[in-house]
Amino acid sequence: MQSLLTMSRGIDAFTRWTGKRLAWLILVAVLVSALNAIVRKVFDTSSNSWLELQWVLFSVVFLLCSSWTLLDNEHIRIDIVNTMMPKPVRNSIELIGAVVFLAPLCIIMIITGGPFFMRSVEINEQSGNAGGLPQWPAKSLIIIGFTMLLVQGISELIKRVAVMRGLIPDPHESQVSALEAEVEHLVEAIKKD
Repeated sequence: MQSLLTMSRGIDAFTRWTGKRLAWLILVAVLVSALNAIVRKVFDTSSNSWLELQWVLFSVVFLLCSSWTLLDNEHIRIDIVNTMMPKPVRNSIELIGAVVFLAPLCIIMIITGGPFFMRSVEINEQSGNAGGLPQWPAKSLIIIGFTMLLVQGISELIKRVAVMRGLIPDPHESQVSALEAEVEHLVEAIKKD
């Protein structure tokens, strides 16, 4: 199990390093969007390439940072219900969710995304808009993003099993989300009344 935990730490480090760098593309997308809007309003001209670049940048952040979201335990769940459950039940839900839902979804997206991307490369697919960008680089993001998410999911699975065996402390035990903090605040306010 120790070798798996070492591998998990390496995956986590790569995911965090990648996510922190790619998150800056949100600022780039905002700047491109603002510049494009200014040019369109001031000079009454625009470029489809600049418009498409905005959604490609957003796609990069959304797809390639999803693994970072999973690593930091910021993925969507019903926190109010989750926090009311005993720790062993939450661990089991995390384990089942990773094996039954996350991994199969990622594998399906990788398998079906491969031919989708390859066909786009073969025909050198271009945008349907005049002056637009090539489409195949954006389509590659599906495979890359879901591969990264699958690998991070495996890392989370390794850590969850280690937590359940008592080999490591829960890395998210002390983490309090904004929603959990709000619920705690409300519960304390109710108790005071």
